[in-house]
Amino acid sequence: MSERYVSLKGNPLSPILGEPVQVGQQAPAVAGRTNVFGTATFDIMGDTVGKVRVLNFVPSLNTRICDLQTRRFNSELAADARIAVITISADLPSMQKNWCATAGLPDAIMVSDAFDMAVGTAYGTYIRDVRLDQRAVIVVDAGGVVRHTEYCPDISMEPDYDRALSAVKAALAA
Repeated sequence: MSERYVSLKGNPLSPILGEPVQVGQQAPAVAGRTNVFGTATFDIMGDTVGKVRVLNFVPSLNTRICDLQTRRFNSELAADARIAVITISADLPSMQKNWCATAGLPDAIMVSDAFDMAVGTAYGTYIRDVRLDQRAVIVVDAGGVVRHTEYCPDISMEPDYDRALSAVKAALAA
């Protein structure tokens, strides 16, 4: 595959490491950290067995679009026990916890990629030069099969929420 780049407001920013996942493939099993001063992790597939997963990749929760994107998926989907909305960013776990408290989402699932960028590498979202995750939304069904992907080529753009939400509904109905 050719080298992929992400841009910021139309200006090339950095190459992206890792291969994007494809609809129909098994989602990679990978874990990210949940604590700054320990080794606690959250296994994206293993800790959500039997649920439809919305993998919400954002560069940083401290930006307007990342905040909006994370709030939207959590407000629309997190109340359904059949769905796990998992936000992945390179923010430190303590920052993610602070964001959750400020956003009024204390139970939101946050996974930090800050330590080794393992999740971003496994899902093809690791923005090499700035060590962040590319904005992306990946929907995985209860059986672990990828049902929807959207990798935003510019980190200043929002994902297509309607397409992602439709994919979640289809995965629940399957």
